[in-house]
Amino acid sequence: MSVTVVPGTGAARRLLRNIGFVVGATIVGVTLIVAILAPWITPYDPFAVDLVHRLVPPSFMEDGTPANFLGTDQLGRDYLSRLIYGARISMIIGIATVITSGIIGTTLGILGGFYGGRMDDVVMFLITARLSIPVVLVALAVAGLLGSSFILVILVLGLLLWDRFAVVARSTTMQIRTLDYVSAAWCAGSSQASVLLREILPNIATHLAVVATLEMALAILLEAALSFLGLGVPAPLPSWGLMIAEAKEYMFFTPWVILVPGIALFVLVLGVNLLGDALRDLLGTDLNR
Repeated sequence: MSVTVVPGTGAARRLLRNIGFVVGATIVGVTLIVAILAPWITPYDPFAVDLVHRLVPPSFMEDGTPANFLGTDQLGRDYLSRLIYGARISMIIGIATVITSGIIGTTLGILGGFYGGRMDDVVMFLITARLSIPVVLVALAVAGLLGSSFILVILVLGLLLWDRFAVVARSTTMQIRTLDYVSAAWCAGSSQASVLLREILPNIATHLAVVATLEMALAILLEAALSFLGLGVPAPLPSWGLMIAEAKEYMFFTPWVILVPGIALFVLVLGVNLLGDALRDLLGTDLNR
């Protein structure tokens, strides 16, 4: 019998009363919906070049046109359309990175925390080795050697951001492996795989959900940083980091070309962090254990 560790009966009510959770969930939810519906809600093709209408200001600024709500970039591409598709790229990379790193880190953490002994020593060695590796420098080196690629960014970030999952999974597994419901599962004849998948994993899932939100924000920022340096998502894909990089030459004369993707990136990362902080406060999760 599995007894999932969840917040009290008023958890949903407390979440709705938490301003940080409401704001964060709204930002992430809207961004996710926009990313999913991107092909149907973009007013123009985000890759269509129109050199005649280069650097057109947003419609709410002087000399702006209603046809391009957020204006156009240095190649005449509609900025709103590229911003919407940029949300799709950020969400895909954030979610895919969390899934990849979550599988690796959770597996190692559960195995180390459940079995202990030499298995735990190996897991701790891997965690220590990973923490000694600078993520940004390795990502830059790999991207520089193998070239920029959408899939490569996901793989590199996924293989480098699993340590927090492993630490949290290990510590929480060590806390619950001796509880009564786990012992009852052993007495009922459950196999090791059944105990791990049906008793341990569901009861640490809430802690891992908090880690997932924080790692997602980090992955989005790292992707933007790599794209800004020209080693992330390749052009002409409308990554927000790449949009900022392409706009830096025009920022003094047309500052909105760098402000629009910069504000979008700031708001999304802020929303993900607010969501993670609200969940952490609710669940009482200590991510430093």
